Amino acid sequence: MDKHTTKPSLLDRLKAHAASDSIPMHMPGHKRNTALLGKDLPYNIDITEIDGFDNLHGASGIINEYMEEIADFYGTKRSFYLVNGSTCGMLAGIRAATKRGSKIAIGRNCHKSVYHAIELFGLEVVYLMPEVDETFGIHGGISTASIADTLKKHPDTQLVVLTSPTYEGVVSDIAAIADICHAQGIPLMIDEAHGSHFNYSEHFPTSATALGADIVIQSLHKTLPSLTMTSFAHLNGDLVRPEEMARQLAIFESSSPSYVLMASIDSCFRLLRDEGEQLFENYNKRLTDFSEKMEQLQHLKVLCHGKDRLGAHKTFFAFDKGKILISAQGTGLTGQKLSEMLRSEYHIEMEMAYGDHALAMTSVCDTDAAMATLADALLAVDGTLDSLNGEHLQSDGTLFFASPEKQCEIWQALESEKIDCPIENAIGQTVAEYVWAYPPGIPLLVPGERISNGFIRQIHTLLEKGTKVYSDADELPKNIQIMRQETLAH
Repeated sequence: MDKHTTKPSLLDRLKAHAASDSIPMHMPGHKRNTALLGKDLPYNIDITEIDGFDNLHGASGIINEYMEEIADFYGTKRSFYLVNGSTCGMLAGIRAATKRGSKIAIGRNCHKSVYHAIELFGLEVVYLMPEVDETFGIHGGISTASIADTLKKHPDTQLVVLTSPTYEGVVSDIAAIADICHAQGIPLMIDEAHGSHFNYSEHFPTSATALGADIVIQSLHKTLPSLTMTSFAHLNGDLVRPEEMARQLAIFESSSPSYVLMASIDSCFRLLRDEGEQLFENYNKRLTDFSEKMEQLQHLKVLCHGKDRLGAHKTFFAFDKGKILISAQGTGLTGQKLSEMLRSEYHIEMEMAYGDHALAMTSVCDTDAAMATLADALLAVDGTLDSLNGEHLQSDGTLFFASPEKQCEIWQALESEKIDCPIENAIGQTVAEYVWAYPPGIPLLVPGERISNGFIRQIHTLLEKGTKVYSDADELPKNIQIMRQETLAH
């Protein structure tokens, strides 16, 4: 413990500087003037790269030391602070591992930042389709067989990118997938934005940082006690050069990184390093107690909690029990309606609602009272429901997408001549904009894909159930942007 307490935290250093008589003839423009601006915001510790405080994009002093502590604790080759969220890490990682115009294989359920990287770098995309979990109407993991088959067909692939855990908590077999990729000398990048807590407790799946992934991006702010936009980028192995990753981060991350956010990262790490074992034991007990209460549900279902078991989901390699996905299928409730009931009657604000599902995010910072209130609220709502003739109804209100019919590359569609088309006339056309539900930010339709009748039906169903669906032109459900056919022909 002594080695942990000898070095002052970044927050302590910032506080000491704020208490000094140093006159700030530098950015930022608020000049730490709390007499004028008040103390509601942390102006007094918000500084720029002044003497003694290092520089994130060229770290050789205290920030470098803090990042080396992270790498040592996590067992990684290099670890980087991110203050532009995981998005900048995803963009930088993909660019560092690929050449412009090369081929990339991605899970079709990747976050939109992956698609934006493909667009920016002119990459040729090959899709890896997640398996389907019929019981809950969600996507399962990416199978090792699909990885092996895809890389056999596309040996010139330069990078594989997967999301694990998914927004709903589904984890793929990362160790086996890494072995398959590495057998062909292909790096594996894992969007572990929703799994930053995996490194701290055996009660959760093992982090991809310990399973052979070459690049792992984690959002601290999603499941750990850290401020919004704080994340990590981790590197392992020799397939991606750390210098190139650092160079790309300097491109995609702010050149004026927030010291407030970096102090939050450091504080989060120190708390979990020093007290994490007990915090996660308490967290696990709260989740266990919640799950036991959910066994009383008669109509609602909670994924891998209560009567629902991991073994019932053959497409899951593992599951993050910190995600509480509630299904109202067959009850007459939509996910949106369930969320509204929880908000108005029990003051519980859910993370997300789509179709027949509602999702609650939990962390070590949830209190016993908060988890008990969620459990009691779900039981109370459940007590008001009647199954529709006791029949289980499979819902169309999901974020499913069939294997896409790709007509051209994303960047080709976006750079093409576009026209607005009434959505009812768009079947068979090639879409020239993104369509997505947010959260979680997974595109339902990607530029260059063929618009199917099933997609049109899905959009209408999601909208009817209160799910927000977005497009670049923001004209859904009336119009959708498509490519002119002569553009596609050429």
